[in-house]
Amino acid sequence: MKQFKLVLLFTLISTSIFSQQQKELMKDVLSEYKFKIKNIALDSLNISYIQEGKGDTTLLFLHGLSSNSDAWSKNIEVLKDKYNCIAVDLPGYGKSSKPIADYTPTFFADVTYQFLQKLELKNVVLIGHSMGGQASIKLATKHPEAIEKLILVAPAGLEQFAENEGAMIKSIYTADMVKHTSDEQIRKNYALNFFKQPEDVTKMIEDRINIKSSSDFDEHCEAIVKSVSGMIDDPAFEDLKNINQETLVIFGKNDMLIPNRYFHPTLSVEKVGKIAEEHIKLVTVEFIDESGHFVQFEKPKDVNLLIERFVEAD
Repeated sequence: MKQFKLVLLFTLISTSIFSQQQKELMKDVLSEYKFKIKNIALDSLNISYIQEGKGDTTLLFLHGLSSNSDAWSKNIEVLKDKYNCIAVDLPGYGKSSKPIADYTPTFFADVTYQFLQKLELKNVVLIGHSMGGQASIKLATKHPEAIEKLILVAPAGLEQFAENEGAMIKSIYTADMVKHTSDEQIRKNYALNFFKQPEDVTKMIEDRINIKSSSDFDEHCEAIVKSVSGMIDDPAFEDLKNINQETLVIFGKNDMLIPNRYFHPTLSVEKVGKIAEEHIKLVTVEFIDESGHFVQFEKPKDVNLLIERFVEAD
C-alpha cells in the first residue's frame, strides 16, 4: 500500500517498475515488437527504431518513461498508409544503448536531432508522449528548422514543480526502489495509465517484468531514475513561449498521472491543457473521453484521427 501511494507522487512516470537482475541481454528478454526493428550508430550509441510506411511527411514518435517504440504500434499500424512513420527507442530504453548519461529531456532532444540528421529526414512532424513530450518541446525549440509541426500527447513539462516538490520526488524515487518492486505492484502501477486497461496491455506488462532478467538491468534502472530527475532539473515550461510550430496537444480526460494529484490536488487535466493554450502561440488542445495517460494506446482511433487531421491541415 505504501508503494502504491508513492506512485501518485510522480506525474511524469509511465509506470513500469522492476525487481532483481539476472543474466540475459535486454534484446533477448523483450518480446518482439509489432514491426521490424532497425538499428543505427550515433557516435558510441546504438539506437533501435521502427520505420514503416512511406510518404513526403515523416511522423517521428518519441515514447515516454519506461516505455519503447512499440508503444506506438497501434498508431503506426494505421498512419503508415499515408506517412513515413518512425518510432525511436530512446537511449536507456527498449533495445537501444544504455549509456552513462544525464537522461535529461535536452539529452534526448540532442540524440533525436542527431538521429534525424543522419537519416536526412525532411518534413518532420514530431510526436512525443509524456517524457517524450518534454523532450519534443526541447527539440522543437532548439532546432525549429528541423520540425514542421509538433504533437504533444499527455506531455510532461507543462505542469511546474516547486523546488521542494522536485527534491522530494528525487529523494524517494531511487534505483533501489525500482529494482525491488514486485510483479504485482508493476501490474497495479501500470493500470494507472488507463481509464479502462485494454487486454493487449498484457504483453507490455510482461515485458516490463521480464526486463528484470536482462544483464543491463542495473543500467536500465539508472536510466529510469535519472530520467525522472532529468525532467525535474531540465524543465520545459519556459520553452513553451518559444515554440513557433503549429502544435497539437492531446490529453486523455481521465489521466491519473498528469497532473500530479499528490502535490497539486486542485489542478485538473483541463487546467493543464489551459497552460498549453496560454503559453504556446499556435496551439490546439484536444481531450479524449474515457481515456488515461496512455491515450494513444487506449484510444488509438481517436488519436490517429486527430493526428491525421492536424498533419493535413493547411
